[in-house]
Amino acid sequence: QVQLVESGGGLVQAGGSLRLSCEASGRTFTSSVMGWFRQAPGKEREFVATIWRSGGTTYYADSVKGRFTISRDNAKNTAYLQMNNLKPEDTAVYYCGASRDRGLPRLLLLDAYNYWGQGNQVTVSS
Repeated sequence: QVQLVESGGGLVQAGGSLRLSCEASGRTFTSSVMGWFRQAPGKEREFVATIWRSGGTTYYADSVKGRFTISRDNAKNTAYLQMNNLKPEDTAVYYCGASRDRGLPRLLLLDAYNYWGQGNQVTVSS
């Protein structure tokens, strides 16, 4: 069982930065692939980024590539999403998830993730 608690959201102007944190409990954290998804107003939840168990491999949605960085600190049971050069279209509720699955494209899908954080609002003003 994995419990995920998110923090770090807020309001920022376009071009600014935020860092989201996802603090996990449970012994399976280090064996879990972590992902970030977001759900913008009126849209479905979409993939943002994922990071392998060791942190050595990452994958990003094209919409955030070069601007966002996913990372993890297994010693702290925490995953992060550093968001730079934020755009108004990044406005969404951001969710972290934990998955026991392996490989792409499976880890791009919502149903690959067994556990979810509560969601964290990120609002980017123009």
